[in-house]
Amino acid sequence: MDVDANQIRAARALLNWSQNDLVQKTGLSLTTIRRMEDDAIGPDRSSAGNVALVKRTLEEAGITLLNDGELVEGGSGVRLRK
Repeated sequence: MDVDANQIRAARALLNWSQNDLVQKTGLSLTTIRRMEDDAIGPDRSSAGNVALVKRTLEEAGITLLNDGELVEGGSGVRLRK
């Protein structure tokens, strides 16, 4: 499953992480994170490796990324595991 800009922002919010927190945890630049979270650019224009790193970092922190129709209706989403 891919991750979209809204999911990255929502996941950070659930974790109470700033963009700088995600930068520190991934080692990516702030510019890269900002672009991935920008609806006009999004992660589709980032390298597959960077997208995988962000996704893995969020999942390791307790985030579950949901596809449209997977436990939710109306679009993709995120959930914080307990």
